[in-house]
Amino acid sequence: MAVELSAKQFHSRARTLLNTWKTDSDNSFAGADCVVVAYGLADENEAGYQKTSAVQLWLLGYEFTDTILVFLKDRIAVLTSQKKANMLQALEQATGIDQKIPLMLFRRGKDDAANKVLFEDVAKLVKEAGGKVGVIAKDKQKGKFIDEWKAVLAAQSVEEVDVASGIASSMAVKDSEDLKNLQMAGNLTSAVIKNFFVKEFLAIVDTGKKVTHEALSMQTEDVLLNEKKRLKMRFPKEAELDLAEWCYTPIIQSGGKYDLKPSAQSDTTSLHDGTILCSLGVRYKNYCSNLSRTFFINPEKGKEKNYIFLCELQTHILSLLKDGAVCRDIYGQAVKFIESKRPELLPNFVKTAGFAIGIEFKDSTFALSPKSSKVLLDGMTVNLSVGFHNIDNSDSQSKDPRNKTYSLLLADTIRITKDAPVFLTEFDRDFKDISWEMNEDEDEIVAETKSAPKLPTAVLKSKLRNEDEEMTNEQRRALHQKELADQRQADGLQRFAEGGGAKSLEKAQFRKFECYRKETLLPRSVDQLRIMVDKRSEAIILPIYGMAVPFHISTLKTIVKNDEGSTTYLRFNFATPGQSMGKKEASTTPFEDINSTFVKAMTFKSSDMARFAEIFREVNELKKDVSKREADRKEKAGLVEQDKLIESRGQAGGRRMILRDVFARPALEGKRISGDLEVHTNGLRYQTHMRDQKIDVLFSNIKHLVFQPCEGELIVLIHIHLKNEIMIGRKKTKDVQFYREVTDANFDETGNRKRRQNYGDEDEFAAEQAERQRRAQLDKEFKQFAEKIADASQNQVEVDAPFRDLGFQGVPFRQPVLMVPTTDCLVHLVEPPFFVVTISEIELVHLERVRFGLKSFDMVVVFKDFSRPVQHINTIHTDQLENLKEWLDSVDVPFTEGPTNLSWPQIMKTVNESPFDFFNEGGWSFLKTDADDDDDEEDEESAYEDSDAESADESESDSEEYNSDDDASGSGYSDDDSEEEEGEDWDELERKAAKSDKRKDERDDISPVQKKGKRRDYDSDEERPKKKKFSGGR
Repeated sequence: MAVELSAKQFHSRARTLLNTWKTDSDNSFAGADCVVVAYGLADENEAGYQKTSAVQLWLLGYEFTDTILVFLKDRIAVLTSQKKANMLQALEQATGIDQKIPLMLFRRGKDDAANKVLFEDVAKLVKEAGGKVGVIAKDKQKGKFIDEWKAVLAAQSVEEVDVASGIASSMAVKDSEDLKNLQMAGNLTSAVIKNFFVKEFLAIVDTGKKVTHEALSMQTEDVLLNEKKRLKMRFPKEAELDLAEWCYTPIIQSGGKYDLKPSAQSDTTSLHDGTILCSLGVRYKNYCSNLSRTFFINPEKGKEKNYIFLCELQTHILSLLKDGAVCRDIYGQAVKFIESKRPELLPNFVKTAGFAIGIEFKDSTFALSPKSSKVLLDGMTVNLSVGFHNIDNSDSQSKDPRNKTYSLLLADTIRITKDAPVFLTEFDRDFKDISWEMNEDEDEIVAETKSAPKLPTAVLKSKLRNEDEEMTNEQRRALHQKELADQRQADGLQRFAEGGGAKSLEKAQFRKFECYRKETLLPRSVDQLRIMVDKRSEAIILPIYGMAVPFHISTLKTIVKNDEGSTTYLRFNFATPGQSMGKKEASTTPFEDINSTFVKAMTFKSSDMARFAEIFREVNELKKDVSKREADRKEKAGLVEQDKLIESRGQAGGRRMILRDVFARPALEGKRISGDLEVHTNGLRYQTHMRDQKIDVLFSNIKHLVFQPCEGELIVLIHIHLKNEIMIGRKKTKDVQFYREVTDANFDETGNRKRRQNYGDEDEFAAEQAERQRRAQLDKEFKQFAEKIADASQNQVEVDAPFRDLGFQGVPFRQPVLMVPTTDCLVHLVEPPFFVVTISEIELVHLERVRFGLKSFDMVVVFKDFSRPVQHINTIHTDQLENLKEWLDSVDVPFTEGPTNLSWPQIMKTVNESPFDFFNEGGWSFLKTDADDDDDEEDEESAYEDSDAESADESESDSEEYNSDDDASGSGYSDDDSEEEEGEDWDELERKAAKSDKRKDERDDISPVQKKGKRRDYDSDEERPKKKKFSGGR
């Protein structure tokens, strides 16, 4: 990967460091005449983050080993290798930057004597600056490079002073790019604890499985490192997960043994269902975050009381965290708060209530402790960590000794502002959200510390390795599938409650509106307690009992203005259940809970008639704009015919977004030639060099935009799955694809200079390297263009990408292909016909031919729109069964399985005839019932059957498989289907048998000459000519 340094960032931050050093209001630089930051090889025995490395990451974005940075009052001298010096030279040569910091580059080579001269030159430069040299005394560097430098510098007889505090002050205030990375780190940390840890530890406690803290910590750590597990986390799509890592191994503690320090580790004792502490921290693009929470299972009143007080303490400290606050004063105020409210908890309070966080996880310079006199500034980020350690709980009625002591911890990453601080990590802290009541049997609790020794035995506890873990996963999946099946059943009954058909309209979904995520986002003028219209947030802010209360414009039904003399009345009528509404309003204004308490109307009066008239006008205009936008959105959602493409003549500066020399599929008529794909105002246009051949795709008609890299394939592509079909040539299509082949067909190696340069490369290492670079360049080009499409669509389109590691081989049409899941779809895009199934449109998935002994099974996708035919994916290898089940469960798709193929056309015909009756009689539960009955029958059979019986069963099974495989759709009719059909009476059967015998006799008597001719079909037996009786030859 090519290293790209940001010249603007380097000069801006270097200027900040030099200015902080020159002012040095608190003597943090200890009167140093120059500052030397020497980075060799970090000492592996030194734990934590080193400030030497942090300085390089802050200035350059990368770590340059064997490099010395010498900060002088007016310039920076750098001693490094030749290659690194060339990169740094680009910073000095950059244009368009004001107040650049001059650089002096000393380039090391392979000549030791010349390198020693360079060391001496830099040391003389340090000596000339003055007698005091600022260094980072705490960091221990090692290596030949550092040893040589220390020897040369010692010969100059200079005094070294510690300037770590001054450098920390320079790096403390974060710029916009820093805050963006810190916010993303906080979002990733919050996502892990929400979407994985809470569910995982609750499942462990619920099933009673013994899992150690260390094992649970490793599972949590694997969520961020494992590609397959990332999909379940639903991380922000804009996050570059390859640049995310853990600040530290997740810390899980329970069972009476707690350590509230950031250096704590998860031990090997089992998770205890009492008080559980979890600390997580994700590092994104070198910027750290931290989040700690305490969870309770069956808590006593004392724990609840102490935890609620801890939340009150955190709220009190948050009110003190603002620009200009002194660190030790904040800690002192926290101590006073505890002394006044709960003095008995003061001995248990942590010694440090937090610290600054950024590139370094813990910057002790800005520690919230009694010894730190540093001042917090706007733009800093701190880890606020409050807790009580080892609280005595001996009065507990629990017999378990592990409940006699517990600790509480609450930590978040906070951004300092001039007003209220801003949370960068978000997770519920209310007691009701982090505590659960579960049944427990006190008699079964045994102390781990005094367990009786076990005698050796040859009897194994389980029949298979990892049996307990596999059963736990299976049970958890079965429980989740049961919830999904019940939800599908309830949804089906609700959808078809009126007795409508499968195409009946679904009821409108309740939509939640969020004007302001936090109180600090309200306009500053709300303090005046006046009626305000915030068009940006689409909100009306009304003063109610001395408080500014926002209402989204969608909750407002009407506004009425009445003038009575010199007074004007404004009446705000809100949408509530039971009101008489038109059909449009009734269908678009559902309520989450109609039994809740609603505000029906509010009336305000004022003598300022002009102001109320202006408010009346602004509210009506805002409501009109929002209604128009909502109407446009719904109209575009059901749009079938495309509007005209609005061409753009280039953006600002004349730049056009074009992806050149790509091919389109389906191909246009005529010869296969490449063309250009260009982004316009409201869509895309693909046009070949023949001007009459073009494809227009509007953003409003794009359902899925998938970028698939060329990993493992010969093409890189951008695939567009449409909402409504368009015409390409003479054919309708819902899928349009633009691709480029990876092979370099335009380059001819024969006899040119490049081939002569590669002479002797028989192993083709250079060719392979060129191939990898070409693939990486193609992936980058297509990915960037796909992101440009998403940006130009104004959030109408989102870029999706396949997870190749989750792919499996299957036959959706006629040949086996690789089926690959994405975030929103299951796709095959490499070769036509393309396969795209939207996950949100799936009703359920049924797995057929799941039987012991078979090497493959089939997959049937049933859609929520019952009028659509089911989609088959046949001949999936049995090895992929568990992976497929796990993926379906992770995307909330219910699935069932059975031993045979079913007649799906007949099943769907029955469902469409009366969907309500179908769900009222159990819905899709018959699929699971049939599979369970078949499994029970197999379990009842003896394991020692006669060989004749086994061969008969095998032949019968083979016959069934043969019949099912002969079906063109991949699904056959089983014997059970024929038995379920309504039987005919004996008279009808005898009549048909006699008629069949009569026709057979007539066919047998037909002459050979007539048999060779084409047989004619007749509507009845009376029209069929009768055979003449011959008595002899003619």
